Amino acid sequence: MNTATPSSVPTDLSPGHVTVTPSILYFGTPVVLLSTENENGSFNLAPMSSAWALGHVIVLGLGAEGQTAHNLRSRRDLVVNLPGPAQWPAVERLAPLTGRTPVPASKRGSFRFEPDKFAAAGLRPQPSERVRPPRVAECPMQLEARVAQARPDSSGDFLIVEAQVLRVHADPRIVVSGSQHIDPAAWSPLIYNFRHYYGLGPELGHSFRSRTA
Repeated sequence: MNTATPSSVPTDLSPGHVTVTPSILYFGTPVVLLSTENENGSFNLAPMSSAWALGHVIVLGLGAEGQTAHNLRSRRDLVVNLPGPAQWPAVERLAPLTGRTPVPASKRGSFRFEPDKFAAAGLRPQPSERVRPPRVAECPMQLEARVAQARPDSSGDFLIVEAQVLRVHADPRIVVSGSQHIDPAAWSPLIYNFRHYYGLGPELGHSFRSRTA
């Protein structure tokens, strides 16, 4: 990756580090909204922030007791919807809701059951092309996908899901004109940074592998 120029290197760095014990380790990861199919044919929508890509495989980390994990164990279709910074209030409206009833023991007292997550968040379902769950119309990027593998993590508290992306939909305003590339200058994901929401700051540089430099 390109490195910062000497003039842009911070000069106020601490001379050492301190040992800390954070309650969580969401050290700046994109927020996604996962749409999945419930047993009765309705659809669930859930926010999460443990997602990353390996080529065209998306790796997801989900709470093992939630409705999304329950759905993906038996119904493999899903949509990985990526909201922009302006959609953080809708994400936060979803945050205290669960599609699981009865509410799992680990969520009682903080979460409530909600069968219609799209309406609760103020978001619109949009039909998908390759999978059954709908896309989120307001999200600038939507990845239709299918679970290839799902397994418990080492603690047993989470489900690790590998999903193969089948189709990518993007708002044309974030696509480089005349190409198949997402324009990083136009696309800003919503970032979950130690339980606070952020967008991207100004560009600092680009990788030597970039095709949009």
